[in-house]
Amino acid sequence: MSGREMQFPFSALVGQEALKTALIVNAIDPSIGGVLIRGQKGTGKTTAVRSFRSVLPPIRAVKGCVYHCPPDTPAEMCGTCLERFEKGEHLEEERIPIPLVDLPLNATEDRIVGTLQLEVALHEGRRKFEPGLLAAANRGILYIDEVNLLEDHLVDLLLDAAAMGVNRVEREGVSFSHPARFILVGTMNPEEGELRPQFLDRFGLCVQVSTLSSPNHRAEIVRRKIQYEADPTHFMALWEQEERLLSHCIVDAQNRLSRYTVSEETLAEIVRLTEQAGTAGHRAEITIYKTARALAAFTEAEMICREHIREAARLVLPHRIELGPFQDERNMLERIDALTEGKELPAKSHVSGATLKEEAIYQEEYGIDPTVLEEMQVPGSTAAGSIVFEFLKKKRYLP
Repeated sequence: MSGREMQFPFSALVGQEALKTALIVNAIDPSIGGVLIRGQKGTGKTTAVRSFRSVLPPIRAVKGCVYHCPPDTPAEMCGTCLERFEKGEHLEEERIPIPLVDLPLNATEDRIVGTLQLEVALHEGRRKFEPGLLAAANRGILYIDEVNLLEDHLVDLLLDAAAMGVNRVEREGVSFSHPARFILVGTMNPEEGELRPQFLDRFGLCVQVSTLSSPNHRAEIVRRKIQYEADPTHFMALWEQEERLLSHCIVDAQNRLSRYTVSEETLAEIVRLTEQAGTAGHRAEITIYKTARALAAFTEAEMICREHIREAARLVLPHRIELGPFQDERNMLERIDALTEGKELPAKSHVSGATLKEEAIYQEEYGIDPTVLEEMQVPGSTAAGSIVFEFLKKKRYLP
């Protein structure tokens, strides 16, 4: 078996529904803008990203093209394939696995974007380009482990390429460009440092993963890991049906995506939500809509509804809203839930479990009367990803 086939099954991952949902919706609509996965070491971040590739269908590509150009979509072709296509030349095609490219932290800019051979341009009058990692990742996944430790200018470069879908290299007046459409996935441990705010906003989605607290879940993680290591082939066979179901649902959702139109009611709800959340710029509105649309397509809904917007908001807003004193991820999600239900909360909300001393500081700093602190608390809800996995559960039992 190949290394790809021997990856731990994506469907066998215990918990972490928000993480899995974020990857799924990006596969349905790569224009969502990738996902940043935050969490402590040992919480399955890397395993989830690597195993996700196994549920993605192979892609049709021009045989021998280093950019994996689609054989019948001129708008997504590199210059060479486009020229051959326009001449009416038959483009031989092949089916290849979705590319998954790891970007090492010590990668140089030339290694990432590629290199123009200026000597060839000067002496032979033609451009010669040595493709980099962005070329290899086209139409696939570009994975950066510990993205917060990558140099800032490289992060900016990657986010620009991901947003534009094109990698443009210029050296001494000579330029070259090629398609660079990929799902950007970054993982990080916040204990090792944070990403700068301007980079955080450029990731479409952000999820926080943590150690599962349920003893049953923790025991199941150990059980499945031991089973996989003892006999990977048998373990993968046990999960093959689940993998096929998820893969089928993703392909169906990709084909269904263009059927959805944005209604005035949907737009009004999204704008209200982001306005009350106090997000800067307009990336949040656009990304919530695209994510909600992908969720609607996945769940075979007739139209985008509030539950899709709510789950989208839980993936789009957490890294775009500033946490107040004593706040944590759980409080942030509670606030987002309240906004999606039409409730308005003060910009600085009380944190469940704050001590009397903390409440006194909070009152002094922000002028909030302690008598209203309890009223500002919002009941929590199910984690992001619930509608995706409830849908899969129903599909599993359909004849």
